[in-house]
Amino acid sequence: QVQLVESGGGLVQPGESLRLTCTVSENIANAYAVGWYRQVPGKQREVVAQIIRGVKNYEDSVQGRFTISRDNTEVYLEMNSLKSEDTAVYYCYVKMTVWALKYWGQGTQVTVSS
Repeated sequence: QVQLVESGGGLVQPGESLRLTCTVSENIANAYAVGWYRQVPGKQREVVAQIIRGVKNYEDSVQGRFTISRDNTEVYLEMNSLKSEDTAVYYCYVKMTVWALKYWGQGTQVTVSS
């Protein structure tokens, strides 16, 4: 079973940056999709950024501020110009093939507050 561990979350002030890392237990060089979601209490988990078949896409509110990237075993989310509304638990996922289920990490808390 593929295991994912997120790291890099924390407490920052508005306008600051964070880099999240998702370490995957298997080689993901040929994975169909990887990405990041986030969730706040009482709301559904929402997609933040994904790489699907090599194409990157972003949720509108993070476009231009967040950058997703990957290598063979890790997925990254560079977050700049953070806002209070970016506060959430961030989860990474990997989908090895188009038919496969998503594997999820346990999440990492990001809090943006002055």
